[in-house]
Amino acid sequence: MARTAQLQQLLEPAVKAVGFELWGLDYHASGRKSLLRVYIDGPDGINVDDCAQVSRQISSVLDVEDPIHGEYTLEVSSPGLDRPLYTLEQYRGYVGHRVQLRLRYPFEGQRKFSGVLGSVENDDILLVVDDEEYVLPFESIERGNLAAQRERSKS
Repeated sequence: MARTAQLQQLLEPAVKAVGFELWGLDYHASGRKSLLRVYIDGPDGINVDDCAQVSRQISSVLDVEDPIHGEYTLEVSSPGLDRPLYTLEQYRGYVGHRVQLRLRYPFEGQRKFSGVLGSVENDDILLVVDDEEYVLPFESIERGNLAAQRERSKS
């Protein structure tokens, strides 16, 4: 987690410098080769040229600062429809939407939850699954995503 926070702090000014928001990032170290996935957002959405521009900007910073030792792959993309949620502020922005959560440790025997984000109170997430409410501490969430709403064809 400390590595992710360090990378976030290092890269956020570079992303802002070209006019975008650093939505979040995932860093996966795997032997001698690592993966750094950076999600960016903007007021008009994100296109391929935006990703390429931010990738060049980030690459320059990573080359100078060298925070990742060894080989790594850099991916820059939009968070997409099923965007990952990284901060309490992002969760607050999606109250009323369907989300999927994976917890670090089981809660009432399960780690995966899917439901409607009811509210964010202090450092807790209220999740409504069917007719049951779960209050989950933010720090217990390993990963959270919006559940992409797929349009169903009318028969």
